[in-house]
Amino acid sequence: MGDKAQTHPGAAGRALAADHPASVRNVVLVGHSGSGKTTLVEALALTAGAVNRAGRVEDGGTVSDYDDIEHRQQRSVQLSLVPVEWDGIKVNLLDTPGYADFVGELRAGLRAADAALFVVSASDGVDGSTRMVWEECAAVGMPRAIVITHLEAARADFEEMTRICAEAFGGDDPDAVLPLYLPLRGPEGPDGHAPVTGLTGLLSQKLFDYSTGERKESEPGEDQLPDIEEARSRLIEGIIAESEDETLMDRYLGGEQVDMKTLVEDLERAVARGSFFPVLAAAPAAEGARQGLGTVELLELITGGFPTPFEHPLPKVTTIDGRTRELKPCDTDGPLVAEVVKTSSDPYVGRISLVRVFSGTLRPDRTVHVSGHGLADRGHEEHDVDEKIGALSMPFGRQQRPVTHAVAGDLACVAKLGRAETGDTLSAKDDPLLMEPWQMPDPLLPLAIQAHSKADEDKLSQGLSRLVAEDPTMRLEQNQDTHQVVLWCLGEAHADVALERLRHRYGVQVDVVPHRVSLRETFANKAAGRGRHVKQSGGHGQYAICEIEVEPLPGGSGIEFVDKVVGGAVPRQFIPSVEKGVRAQAAKGVAAGYPLIDVRVTLVDGKAHSVDSSDAAFQTAGALALREAASEAKIHLLEPVAEVTVLVGDEYVGAVMSDLSSRRGRLLGTEQVGSGRTLIRAEVPEFEIGRYAVDLRSLSHGTARFDRAYARHEPMPPQIAERIREQAGDGG
Repeated sequence: MGDKAQTHPGAAGRALAADHPASVRNVVLVGHSGSGKTTLVEALALTAGAVNRAGRVEDGGTVSDYDDIEHRQQRSVQLSLVPVEWDGIKVNLLDTPGYADFVGELRAGLRAADAALFVVSASDGVDGSTRMVWEECAAVGMPRAIVITHLEAARADFEEMTRICAEAFGGDDPDAVLPLYLPLRGPEGPDGHAPVTGLTGLLSQKLFDYSTGERKESEPGEDQLPDIEEARSRLIEGIIAESEDETLMDRYLGGEQVDMKTLVEDLERAVARGSFFPVLAAAPAAEGARQGLGTVELLELITGGFPTPFEHPLPKVTTIDGRTRELKPCDTDGPLVAEVVKTSSDPYVGRISLVRVFSGTLRPDRTVHVSGHGLADRGHEEHDVDEKIGALSMPFGRQQRPVTHAVAGDLACVAKLGRAETGDTLSAKDDPLLMEPWQMPDPLLPLAIQAHSKADEDKLSQGLSRLVAEDPTMRLEQNQDTHQVVLWCLGEAHADVALERLRHRYGVQVDVVPHRVSLRETFANKAAGRGRHVKQSGGHGQYAICEIEVEPLPGGSGIEFVDKVVGGAVPRQFIPSVEKGVRAQAAKGVAAGYPLIDVRVTLVDGKAHSVDSSDAAFQTAGALALREAASEAKIHLLEPVAEVTVLVGDEYVGAVMSDLSSRRGRLLGTEQVGSGRTLIRAEVPEFEIGRYAVDLRSLSHGTARFDRAYARHEPMPPQIAERIREQAGDGG
């Protein structure tokens, strides 16, 4: 690994379908926005011969970031798959967005991959969100490597960035994060900057020159060897420390020379099991060049050092009724188990599902069972249906290239699965199975929308259902209290993309409206009311009189109705009518139009007429009595209060606690979580945290995350309540 001189003849113009899991590598690229992931994918595709010039496929499109929205926003907003072939191995490169709003796409990429390339910009360093993803990968033992980009930037320092990466990612063992190559720099330019023109292999001690646009191998001069000796010795010691041969370190320190074959094999094993994390450098190819700097070395690392799908632990699999099913990892002849990791819509083909096959072999034109469970709280209905899959294909830019099959361990696109959503399981129709869904972040930024016109109203429901089918990090809410349609998103950029997709992909124009919080009303003190509904207008009249007493109850009590009528003042058959009228009025509100809760309504007296009394009349009288009682009482407006937990780096604890206090929050406590992080618990009115997903990200530089859960309704401050009442009175 790392020192082969040959290059692959390429796979341009043909679809790649692996015949065995051992010939597949699934690699996800991770890094902050602007770190160079997409550029690196295109450079690897060029080197592997999959494109005819940097980033271009045969029809002139790009292999990644081909969505119109991505062009308009100038950033990746979705997971994309770019398959290439190197040394007889199919490499599925999964390019993920770096912006925090699209972490759902990143999580899908992690689910589909067996190893991760962390792309770090030499000019920007390692941000907090990248560290968090590294920790997620470490928790599940995912093999990782680090690629340093943007070495052409002024003051870019590979050695310093390697030290920063070792500090950020190495944890207790910084010697597990070491470079395999050192950059070769050319002559200094007028600006004093020496460009990187090649690499020095620390194990092979060979030079790899990319200055001509194609990798050329040579021997270093005697004067160059001392410059790499310290880094080489440290790398060899780092590899030997991970060796299964416990005597190797003593022999090496005793002066014994370790042969190259042993070092490479130990390195590959350590990388594959996720205990050693090599650092490499890469840069895109210059205009007209055939290879970008470091791309050959990266492809050799991926094919030689990253694990096969056989080594990927199988997520938990159950039958539809929840019984655990034990399966052999990556068994091409086993029961079919595949998972939809991404869903998209093509205007010509329809719905396209990108799937990772975990067991069995997926073939076109077969009927499969589609199971979707566990996402009902996101607006995704649970479903179990049989569907006939259409063609199988491999994506390449805007193209879909047909393939005949997808074996366990591989990825492929499936056409025309009308019911399949992201996160669903595909299995054999006569042996339906279900995979445990991967963890997804909760969308916590509300976006209230309404159709722009009657024509849009007719299309809105279908457009929204397609949106949430594609993106399980988005939640659709039809709020019964506020009568609003609310899309819960991960952030402003996530919301912008949702609106763009509604407009451009589904042809639905919507207006964004202020998000309303579900308020309640309650009585602050006891009061009495008399409802009199007496009318005579020819024929049967209407006659009903009832007297009630209303008193407040503790929070969470709801509406309690008590009958204390004596002597038959209100006939038995009409007492339920009074209760129905009271409850109907309570649902409408008695002060500002919000539902009334937490009161006891006692019917104490009334009058009826032998002919003119009726169910409808006593319902009306009950409602009138409640309204009169409200006019005599002080009515509290109640606002929802959420219990908020914030996980934040210790350096931001003070700022976050101060911010929560400024939002009328009550701090409940803090606790240390692991090293360098604190969990803050507080109760905060929901009025104050509508945009907290955006504000917290800004406050913590993207490193904090929070959860919220409804706690209760409680009286809001008088001055805020008065403002709400005025708005209600103005029709706002």
